[in-house]
Amino acid sequence: MLLDSQLVPETVIRPKSFVGLMALYESNFLRLLRIIPEIDRLDGCFRSRVAGDCDLHVEVIERSRHTVTLSLTYHLPTDEGLLVDPDMMVRLYLDGQLAEVLAIGESQRHAALRRLVFEHREELDRRWRCNIILNKWLEYLSDQGHLILDR
Repeated sequence: MLLDSQLVPETVIRPKSFVGLMALYESNFLRLLRIIPEIDRLDGCFRSRVAGDCDLHVEVIERSRHTVTLSLTYHLPTDEGLLVDPDMMVRLYLDGQLAEVLAIGESQRHAALRRLVFEHREELDRRWRCNIILNKWLEYLSDQGHLILDR
């Protein structure tokens, strides 16, 4: 089995290549499993709380035999109400052990995410850019200790 530590998305094959994108999808899947180890059987809405970080909100939107589609976000209180950012819809392909971003909020408010989008705007296509953001965010969530388990 390929370990996530062996996947370095910034250097796999060539950016925008099919093989590079599939390696990124595999890395995203492995990182999601660290945070949501029981993803293949969860259903509903979940929240992970860790000291010093925002609450992570996960909602299973759709489930089929081979896929799980989920929403992954922070809910940030503001003076104007609630800010949902970053706001990602992610599909996991359980049989292929891949995870890809289906949709991402267009206006990222986090400086690190904005920087990633800017750095890759010409070099990478839309899918590469969105999945790099997911990959980095998943790494951060795992480092912070987020964990989603069945109730």
